[in-house]
Amino acid sequence: MTSRAELHDIIDMLPDSELESAQRLLRALPDDPVLRALLTAPIDDEPVTEHEREILDRARESLRAESGVTTAELLQHLGL
Repeated sequence: MTSRAELHDIIDMLPDSELESAQRLLRALPDDPVLRALLTAPIDDEPVTEHEREILDRARESLRAESGVTTAELLQHLGL
């Protein structure tokens, strides 16, 4: 079980830019049954296909190389 101290440590590791989002999520948790259900849902235990594994590997490599795209760039690419 997660302790309050562990949660404090996680919060302390967050960049200042994410504190507001974390606060909104934590405040909504007791009152939002959908959010609570999503956060407490079991891990997906379906096997990963070879195709999915290739996509995940490419995504991880992109993150390591910091060669991702911004949301704005993605929306522009999609024409949105």
